Amino acid sequence: MISKLGPPLTILLLAGPVLAGLAGTLLPAFGYLPALGGDTLSLAPFVELAAQPGIQRSAWMSYYTGLASAAISLVIVMLFVAAWAGTRSFATIQHLVSPLLSVPHAAAAFGFAFLIAPSGVLSRLTSPWLTGWERPPDVIIVNDGAALSLIAGLVVKEVPFLLLVTLAALPQVPVERTRKITALLGYGRIAGFVYASWPQIYRQIRLAVLAVIAFSASVVDVAAILGPTLPGTLAVRLAGWMNDPEISMRFLASAGAVLQLGVAAAAILTWIVLEKAFGSGVQFLGQAGYSLRRDRWLRHTIWWLMALAAALVFAGLGALAIWSVAGLWQFPNAMPDTLTLKSWMKAAPRIAGPLFTTFIVALIATAIAVALATMCLVRESATGRRATRFTLPLVYLPLVVPQVAFLFGLQLVFVLSGTVASLPALIFVHLVFVLPYVFLSLSDPWRAFDTRYEAIAAGLGKSRTATLWRIRAPMLLRAILTAAAVGFAVSIGQYLPTLLVGAGRLPTITTEAVALASGGNRRVIGVYAFLQMLLPLAGFAVATLVPALLFRRFRAMRA
Repeated sequence: MISKLGPPLTILLLAGPVLAGLAGTLLPAFGYLPALGGDTLSLAPFVELAAQPGIQRSAWMSYYTGLASAAISLVIVMLFVAAWAGTRSFATIQHLVSPLLSVPHAAAAFGFAFLIAPSGVLSRLTSPWLTGWERPPDVIIVNDGAALSLIAGLVVKEVPFLLLVTLAALPQVPVERTRKITALLGYGRIAGFVYASWPQIYRQIRLAVLAVIAFSASVVDVAAILGPTLPGTLAVRLAGWMNDPEISMRFLASAGAVLQLGVAAAAILTWIVLEKAFGSGVQFLGQAGYSLRRDRWLRHTIWWLMALAAALVFAGLGALAIWSVAGLWQFPNAMPDTLTLKSWMKAAPRIAGPLFTTFIVALIATAIAVALATMCLVRESATGRRATRFTLPLVYLPLVVPQVAFLFGLQLVFVLSGTVASLPALIFVHLVFVLPYVFLSLSDPWRAFDTRYEAIAAGLGKSRTATLWRIRAPMLLRAILTAAAVGFAVSIGQYLPTLLVGAGRLPTITTEAVALASGGNRRVIGVYAFLQMLLPLAGFAVATLVPALLFRRFRAMRA
């Protein structure tokens, strides 16, 4: 069967580009790149890197933003699940937060910036009646030197991701039964969950948490929008060096990419140490009888924190929509004096090309990813063997290894092969990041499928192929389309892969929106960022509506 090709092709696609990219980064980092005159190995690029102004601070900011954003996000998710799992409020917040996974990081960052800026929506809504401000305050909120706005922006986007990963792990742990036992022993709802259930859940989501740390420590687009500028984070400075017209800067950029890899590795190692400390601390508190019986105040506090995270993203997206049609909007007016489509009409001629590239690349990369993920899962069903401890980390490999650490080298591979700035190369590099999300989104529904349907079909003489296409695929259509929508959203949000492999000649909505960030024209930024948000939402709308329309005649059979 063709499904036999699925696992080896997927492993090759996930591991091959990462390893080739790392090799293409390491060699120039040590001065070896014959095409640019580097014929011998040396430490000169690292010496030049160490001499860059503020390089230590850039590396430090990348390190602690990765750790802080992951820690805050995970604590919020852990306490929220502990406090509200199984309740009606939990289902409400879950349905509110889940759609936020489709919002690209850059669009969420722009919306968050439009909210919290000194002249942003929150400042306008509270001025002058509460703050007394007749003009924007002279304070640095966005792009602050301590990277607090960057950490906050990452938290509001990573909370939905970690929540959905945790929700996927919940059914595999007897949470309700464990809660009853801990309640009989005198423990509060949160304490009992943290002591008894969370360790089992965390083991299942650990790789996802490490992926969040690696991403947050090396993110470029969000850091360019919300992060500090003098100096910027290490990843932002690396992107600038790699796109410098002076070709010899490639040696410096490669050395910086190795440093970025070291920073992400240091953050992950620190996290592993913190895991041990946290586990020991929780064990000590449990043995000491710290039961936290009166935890109502904490439960309500964490509920409001989760609701606030969701509300900030939705409010930011609303701010993008308003700015895209705003006419004159002077501070401190809460709303624009006029609404106009001039910004859309001016941007329309320039949007068509990036919009077409964004759509085509996302569509093709997602289609290939769904096909490969399905082949892997079909093969898994046929053999009865799930992903092992060796193969599962390979799924996360493009997510755990920082993009800047191997994309520079991968770009060099494309340059030497003459395929850089081509549509197939761009689709290929997007596929590397789309495939892990599609596989992880589809694997749980696929494995939860009731195989008794297939047994009945086999008893009626149907082949495996016929059973797949006529039984399993139709029944899992919603899950397949949802996984495709996730992959589509991931592709649309890819900034650094598009910037490097596209070489500026294949712009997308995301690269254009981030490029406009330095201009400060909120109306044009609102147009691009709002479009960037609409495309993934359209994908999820298709995933919801198509199954409903196709199977509408079976509504009466719903249990």
